[in-house]
Amino acid sequence: MKFSLKVVLITAALAATAVYAADRTDPNAIARSEAMRAIGGAMKTLGGMAEGKVDFDAAAAGAAKDAMMAAATSIPTNFMTQGETDPESKAKPEIWTSWDDFAADAATMAAAVTALDVTSAESIGAGMGALGGACKDCHTEFRM
Repeated sequence: MKFSLKVVLITAALAATAVYAADRTDPNAIARSEAMRAIGGAMKTLGGMAEGKVDFDAAAAGAAKDAMMAAATSIPTNFMTQGETDPESKAKPEIWTSWDDFAADAATMAAAVTALDVTSAESIGAGMGALGGACKDCHTEFRM
């Protein structure tokens, strides 16, 4: 399969948002970090299959999609309360001042995950653009 720079960049961006929760005390910040880390891991798994770097594995693809869906649907709850100021957070204050836009972006991501067909490497590759676009849109607006 062709190398996809877009998938690599999106995966790197998501991985960069996953700051370890060990130094944090705010449970919301910890939950947000864990959700982003889960999404990044799932993107890495699915992206590897889509690019042909990893052999397609239906069970692993399904588990990655399930993990991504669980994390995606937790985003509104995890971000509902801003909580204490977290010096390692990359979240912009606009999340809470433009909540409806942020929630819409989260819903777009969940819809992209729902639509993602993980029955083959080719179908994963076909759906990664929409998923990556949803991630990028939110990160552009709401991530430092």
